[in-house]
Amino acid sequence: MPILATPHYFLTFAHLNNYYNSKYMSTRKRIKQILNSTEVDYDFTVKGWVRSFRNNTFIAVNDGSTNLNLQVVIDFTKYDDALLKRITTGAAISATGKIVASQGKGQSLELQADAIEIIGDCDAEKYPLQLKNKPSLDYLREIAHLRFRTNTFGSVFRLRNALAFGIHQFFQERDFVYLHSPIISASDAEGAGEMFRVTTLDVNNVPKTENGEADFSQDFFGRSANLTVSGQLEAELGAMALSDVYTFGPTFRAENSNTTRHLAEFWMIEPEIAFADITDDMNLAEDMLKYVIKYAMDKHPDDIDTLTQRLLDEEKQKPQAERSELNLKEKLEFVLNNNFERITYTDAIQILLDSPAYKKKKFQYDVQWGIDLQSEHERYLVEKHFKKPVIVINYPKDIKAFYMRQNDDGKTVAAMDILAPGIGEIIGGSQREERLDKLETRMKEMHIPTEEMFWYLDTRRFGACPHAGFGLGFERLVQFVTGMGNIRDVIPFPRTPLNCEF
Repeated sequence: MPILATPHYFLTFAHLNNYYNSKYMSTRKRIKQILNSTEVDYDFTVKGWVRSFRNNTFIAVNDGSTNLNLQVVIDFTKYDDALLKRITTGAAISATGKIVASQGKGQSLELQADAIEIIGDCDAEKYPLQLKNKPSLDYLREIAHLRFRTNTFGSVFRLRNALAFGIHQFFQERDFVYLHSPIISASDAEGAGEMFRVTTLDVNNVPKTENGEADFSQDFFGRSANLTVSGQLEAELGAMALSDVYTFGPTFRAENSNTTRHLAEFWMIEPEIAFADITDDMNLAEDMLKYVIKYAMDKHPDDIDTLTQRLLDEEKQKPQAERSELNLKEKLEFVLNNNFERITYTDAIQILLDSPAYKKKKFQYDVQWGIDLQSEHERYLVEKHFKKPVIVINYPKDIKAFYMRQNDDGKTVAAMDILAPGIGEIIGGSQREERLDKLETRMKEMHIPTEEMFWYLDTRRFGACPHAGFGLGFERLVQFVTGMGNIRDVIPFPRTPLNCEF
């Protein structure tokens, strides 16, 4: 028989998945799977960490698949006291027995254990996460290596995972090409100037030029290099051949900013679409936001409920006037159920000037045409005036980047920002300037070296077309969906000034 005719050589994804399940999942199911089922009276082995141990009988076990615990019931008379003393909060255990309907309150199923094994001990006196104490977020940032074990951060990082998967699924369903933009770059896409330098030069003996400056011709790349601040320019190169692309990767800013809104390392989603204008850009961004938020809510409703309650408890400590009108779940549904309002920057400024908040001098920052809108202005437009998400377009060119398409009025560019409740700007994008002469003129005005950017300008020389794109700071999205007030609480290992642990 020919080799190609043998079934062995035609393994499909389904075959591989079944093989994996038979070899691995048959011996260990996740607690979430168990609690989502009504099946009872079958043997099961649970492996996880002890959340509590009551009356030498009831062990609450959690394996990270959900905030819900599986109650393991043991007959303590069958076990040595030495083993029972090792069943402490935080210990890793394995329990084997039968899944049965629970007789107690608070859970529908439980495990009647026949055997208990301590996989990893946990010193109860030294363990910093005790059930009786509810640690503050400030404290958990000090022990960030353990905060995954709390309900709050379990919910945050399961939702972060779902949002990341939802991003990829959204673009893949629309035939976008996932482009890996470089982490090491010689360009500064934003013109920010606050970059991390990448070098192999000896910092104690840096070679110098005749002018006394660092001689980067002797460096690894033969020139100055830095960690990227954006993958947008590279995405534009891809879009000029592949039509629709997106990047999703880490970016870096060396701003010495210790705020709840800034990180030195964060992740960005940056799609770029060819043969597209600012309207296409807005439509894509609105569709993407709604898609990924709905995906996360559908995937992890229990985690949304956990974080909604957490935020309600937190807001009880605030004066009534400072509390949000919408709880977390309502805020997310607010985005899903409303078409985003679209207004020009000029109209937005006029709305702010006419607002009671401005007339009563309640804004901290002044309002006039030409300013970069502050968070308080953006939130007023969303939460007070329109009471729905808002997209502001056609910003003054003097406050925007060189690559944005110049409008016919000579004063504005085809830029757009999406403003969301509770956070303000969540997405920023634009139609790109595809006209070579105007792009070169703008770059010279902003002192951006056209010689070094020849590769970017070539896309305008050889088959240029209208195109657009946007950037979404992933951590900002995770903040919005989880309701966490500090951006350091939505990334596993935050990098901030004077902080680079793990």
